[in-house]
Amino acid sequence: MTSCSTIDIGNISLSGNAFLAPMAGITDAPFRTLAEKFGAAMVVSEMIASANLGTGQRDMVRKLAHSGKLPHVVQIAGNEEKWLTLGVKLAQDAGAQIIDINMGCPSKKVTNGYAGSALMRVPDRALRLIETVVEAAHVPVTVKMRLGWNDQQINAPQIAKLAESAGVQMIAVHGRTRQQFYKGTARWKPVRDVVDAVKIPVIVNGDIIDPKSARLALHQSGAAGVMIGRAAQGQPWLVGQINASLSGCRPTDTPQSDTLLAIIVEHYHAMLEAYGVDMGVRVARKHLRWYLEAADIQFSVEQRRQLLTQSAPKDTLDLIRRFITLQSASFSNSAA
Repeated sequence: MTSCSTIDIGNISLSGNAFLAPMAGITDAPFRTLAEKFGAAMVVSEMIASANLGTGQRDMVRKLAHSGKLPHVVQIAGNEEKWLTLGVKLAQDAGAQIIDINMGCPSKKVTNGYAGSALMRVPDRALRLIETVVEAAHVPVTVKMRLGWNDQQINAPQIAKLAESAGVQMIAVHGRTRQQFYKGTARWKPVRDVVDAVKIPVIVNGDIIDPKSARLALHQSGAAGVMIGRAAQGQPWLVGQINASLSGCRPTDTPQSDTLLAIIVEHYHAMLEAYGVDMGVRVARKHLRWYLEAADIQFSVEQRRQLLTQSAPKDTLDLIRRFITLQSASFSNSAA
């Protein structure tokens, strides 16, 4: 068994090289807590709009919550220096130990305001905003970006060099352009040009779904680590499994039956506590659906409707328990 790889982000050392990617509306504190529990080397908050941080919205305060013992990484997005500066201050006041700048979100809502991946169209503007964040922060700053805006503007290596010169300590690159959104296949080989352009760690992201794809992404890109996003939906243990495998350790088994049910119940109650019962019930629905889909648990259209409309926590968990019990019984009968 080999020891875990170590990645240094400024003065912070991480044991391992498989990270949970920031995902808006998904990687909240309850989800990050579970990912950390199962062995992720780093977890990143869902994207927080810096302008909203400045207004003190209650939802933004919740998003700033620390999820565990790993370094508290807060991702911010914005296109105005004053709001990014204030966002950095509020994030640090909430205990942020690393500030990540979002330059990868492809959402029209974000890019229409020249934030997220739209900043890759205006490198000079991106550099000014990066310099603003680095100057305001007394913790390491990282950047998450895409290959470029489109195939005619693959400029991640150039922007990465600018970011490094401004003091950024790590770059994560999603192997798609903004115009691809999440369609097609992530390209890991072009990330190698970013690795060759800078001396700071580069992390590869996009379509990494298991240890095999993680190894291939590392081989093709030459990156120091991997970042797992959508594949972790309904599988908060996945990042830890990949981290263990890349470190030469035996990954934990994929939870099934009673073990899976216990994780779902733990996650569900954590969401109710974080959001309050009324909102928590609604926020939890997508996660419950992802758990069942990831576990390949079959359910009818009517059962799906019940799951996605149920408002009583006890009834919701009873329904989940019934689905998992039926699947376990089906497996037992098949084995017999």
